[in-house]
Amino acid sequence: FNFKPCIFFYFTLKMFLFQFVNLNSSTFYIAFFLGRFTGRPGAYLRLINRWKLEECHPSGCLFDLCMQMGIIMVLKQTWNNFMELGYPLVQNWWTRRRLRREHGEKAKASFPQWERDYNLQPMNAYGLFDEYLEMILQFGFTTIFVAAFPLAPLLALLNNIIEIRLDAYKFVTQWRRPLPSQAKDIGIWYGVLEGIGILSVITNAFVIAVTSDFIPRLVYAYKYGPCAGQGRAGEGCMMGYVNASFSVFRVSDFEKRSQPRTNGSKLFGEAVKYCRYRDYREPPDSAEPYSYTLQFWHVLAARLAFIIVFEHMVFAIKTLIAYLIPDLPKDLRDRMRREKYLIQEMMYEAELERLQKEKNERKKKKDRAHHKEWP
Repeated sequence: FNFKPCIFFYFTLKMFLFQFVNLNSSTFYIAFFLGRFTGRPGAYLRLINRWKLEECHPSGCLFDLCMQMGIIMVLKQTWNNFMELGYPLVQNWWTRRRLRREHGEKAKASFPQWERDYNLQPMNAYGLFDEYLEMILQFGFTTIFVAAFPLAPLLALLNNIIEIRLDAYKFVTQWRRPLPSQAKDIGIWYGVLEGIGILSVITNAFVIAVTSDFIPRLVYAYKYGPCAGQGRAGEGCMMGYVNASFSVFRVSDFEKRSQPRTNGSKLFGEAVKYCRYRDYREPPDSAEPYSYTLQFWHVLAARLAFIIVFEHMVFAIKTLIAYLIPDLPKDLRDRMRREKYLIQEMMYEAELERLQKEKNERKKKKDRAHHKEWP
């Protein structure tokens, strides 16, 4: 039993999961956890009852997520290309320096070609594993949060065009010639790509429904705005949306540790009694102050409905496309089946011929032995 494929399978899976969690933890935190559990004014949730939890940018968490994705797609890919080319360049420079110190200034010119190639850097012990891992992680960045940063595929394309030339230069001038090896397909990486594709559909559904303001704006336009009940959502149907997305808070209800330093009289001419914050809660003078309003539950129900409909629709389209455009055309599949059938038939005929030949040989030996007994 060959244990090498199993070991490589688990090694690949472990390395991918480690890198994926390490690189995507910040984006998942910003998209789905940042500012979700901070509480409200007057009842903030605090860490160890001391530190207030971090909140999103006033424009929303989608802006923070977009900035994070832009930094990752630009700076991280630039740094990776710099290190991929810079590391073998520095190592080869150090090797040339050592050879000049040991054999003189004209040592390299006197070496035969094979020895000069041998002095280059050896290829990674894992072959193209790092290249595959880099491309898979890039595919994850460009698909999982593409709804928050639509420029990610374009930046990935530009990076790959540059990296193709850098890899060509690196393979030709900086690395020893790699030993070729045969592979049936990309192995476990195909399953990893399938998993990332499924995860990207789910995360983009949650980004659109939870992180962005798409669903709240839609609910306001059809249920609470000027066009409510008309079955349409035009340009003027969003009048008053910003005001409706804010709740009222009485300044005197602040906790002692959160009370403002001034009452605002110097800036506004009189003491500020009420302020606004982004949430769907009842005003302080209602029967249940600061409880969730009906609009909050409408928005929550619309978000859950959108996630379910979006996921099922995308997966249905994916299944339909996979059925209409199979991985192997029907005529090619039929030829492969016929080829397999012919190979099996040839093997059967060869085995039958071999058995028939052995049977004839045994019969001949038996006849010769019988003739020796009767002179």
